[in-house]
Amino acid sequence: MTQVEPTLAAPMPPSTIDLASIFAAHAERQARIDTLRPGNKDRLFDGLVVAGITHVTVTFDGEGDSGQIERIAAWADEAEVEFPAVEIPYAALTWDNPEVEMRQLSLQDVAEQLAYDFLSDTHGGWENNDGAYGEFCFDAAARTIHLEFNERFTSSELYTHDF
Repeated sequence: MTQVEPTLAAPMPPSTIDLASIFAAHAERQARIDTLRPGNKDRLFDGLVVAGITHVTVTFDGEGDSGQIERIAAWADEAEVEFPAVEIPYAALTWDNPEVEMRQLSLQDVAEQLAYDFLSDTHGGWENNDGAYGEFCFDAAARTIHLEFNERFTSSELYTHDF
């Protein structure tokens, strides 16, 4: 019987991927997106005030690697109202074009887009595993956005005993 000695595979060549430049490009893109957000918020709040909407609530829920906006509601003080059929400019960057793209979106769509953006910024992966749920409140008078975020998780505790 002949014994065969294992052989080592040839070493892999060094990577030609420049991770530093990839991370730098991502950081630059994110910084550009961050500069667009205040203008988008201002246009949304202006549009809500003109429409007589005092605040908007956006509820979301996610788990098991998927998540979604469950409900978007507009309010005039304590009364729920319909969103008007109004569109406002929304500034965005697309993945394939470094130039700012101005889109015309409804007030409701802008609130939804901003909610997704803020979830991604503050709690990236909110839809994964046990997920999370919560609510945004866009206060038009105060020009603020408040997020209540509830994270779900599974816990396990081990106890051992020797007697």
